[in-house]
Amino acid sequence: MNRTTALDRIRSATEPFDILIVGGGATGLGAAVDAVARGHRVALIEQQDFAQGTSSRSTKLVHGGVRYLRQGNISLVLEALRERGRLAQNAPHLVHDLAFVIPSYKWWEGPFYGVGMKVYDQLAGRLGLKPSRNLSREETLELIPTVETENLTGGVVYHDGQFDDARLAINLAQTADDLGAAMLNYCRCVGILKENNLVAGVFVRDEESGEEFTIRARAVVNATGVFVDDLRQLDEPAGRKLISVSQGIHLVLPKRFLPGTTAIMVPKTADGRVLFAVPWHDCVVVGTTDTPMAEASVEPRALDEEREFVMSHARRYLAMDPSDSDVLSIFAGLRPLVKSGEGSNTAALSRDHTILVSQSGLITITGGKWTTYRKMAEDVIDQAETVAGLESTRCHTENMHVHGWTQAEISEKNLAPYGSDAVRVSELIKATPGLEQKLHPDLPYQQGEVVWQLRHEMARTVEDVLARRTRALILNARASIETAPLVARLAAAELGRDQAWQDRQVADYTALARGYVFSDPASHHPTVDGKGPK
Repeated sequence: MNRTTALDRIRSATEPFDILIVGGGATGLGAAVDAVARGHRVALIEQQDFAQGTSSRSTKLVHGGVRYLRQGNISLVLEALRERGRLAQNAPHLVHDLAFVIPSYKWWEGPFYGVGMKVYDQLAGRLGLKPSRNLSREETLELIPTVETENLTGGVVYHDGQFDDARLAINLAQTADDLGAAMLNYCRCVGILKENNLVAGVFVRDEESGEEFTIRARAVVNATGVFVDDLRQLDEPAGRKLISVSQGIHLVLPKRFLPGTTAIMVPKTADGRVLFAVPWHDCVVVGTTDTPMAEASVEPRALDEEREFVMSHARRYLAMDPSDSDVLSIFAGLRPLVKSGEGSNTAALSRDHTILVSQSGLITITGGKWTTYRKMAEDVIDQAETVAGLESTRCHTENMHVHGWTQAEISEKNLAPYGSDAVRVSELIKATPGLEQKLHPDLPYQQGEVVWQLRHEMARTVEDVLARRTRALILNARASIETAPLVARLAAAELGRDQAWQDRQVADYTALARGYVFSDPASHHPTVDGKGPK
């Protein structure tokens, strides 16, 4: 991917694109892949970086949703389990089978949850993973030796999927680019172009240069996540809001709190959510919460009560109680939940995806979750073909490999998330002395990875590199702050930036990353402003 090339293609287009997608998260990226795979002329714009919002802040699970099974939402679970299986086949370099144990502390919990997980297995059908089974107390401790042992009677083990969300997003952008779509980050939609009262494109601003121009399209898809209502207001100023916003947070702990390769799932917490402790990139991700928020923000922050909730549950279910100083990072993400009535309990709102077409033809898709991104894309492009007057074509993504697809074992652990690109990344590192050096002693990444990300993955800032192309911000916020000046130097050399740019980048990143440090007062700051359509 090359941003200059993509910008030139979009800015100089003489004919309308068939489909223009606004929003570069999981839903928008999936829609771009689907549309271009059908043979349409496709462009995608994102106001910041790909997956900068919700799509890089998940629990890192590709799952059917045990919680939705308990709620009786069988159709949602069925769809998610099918998509889980397809994603494991289409991106095996990023999606992996992960064992989860539900620990039992009352005699009836093992049989009760065991029956539920057998139903979960059966719903997955031929795309299922390994079967679930009941565990004795000894077997439970063998799989999760650091779980709280007092009153432990046994457990149930089942299997779901795990992935790296931001890396999959980058691979989806690359897949769309490989197929011929024009993919552009840091390009903000500032208005809707209409002809005869019908949407005919958008007005945009290149956030790097400040230049404003028009993109014409036969259909415009609003896939801006928690900001869909902002874009809808540009189309229909008096329109009713479609979504409510819910916040979920996660703590990241050192691997010693959950050694091995098995996760813990607590099926019901005080707020009715499922809580996970998940091994991920040699750390442990613990979460999440479900907190109603008054409005969306670009950089949400964990609330004090959320921090306490997750920390108290971590101490309740882990034999070794984590202290505040043990937390490597804390991150928050926002969910767009489709409104149903006037209820304020976001835990009860719909997780299904919704597609809405306005009178002027703006197509909005919202809701859903990472696991079902491909099906959401299929549904919205089916609709876009109708709105645009395009010939109806078959979706090709069910069995289509995502960029980076490989089933080969990659010996360099830090290069494994690149999949088939790992060979080229390794060659780049070996070609230039110094690029083999690590970014930081406490991070797994090499300097050459940064150069690759700047040249081939459309990274434009220090944050792009440390938050999404690598996962340094989430894995160790303090270490990421310490390596920011080095990343800024590498980025400046690749992008042709001066010292002033480097200094601004380091200052901006440091201010942002301090909010991910659990014991830093900055992490208690309220959400950061910056609302707006993507």
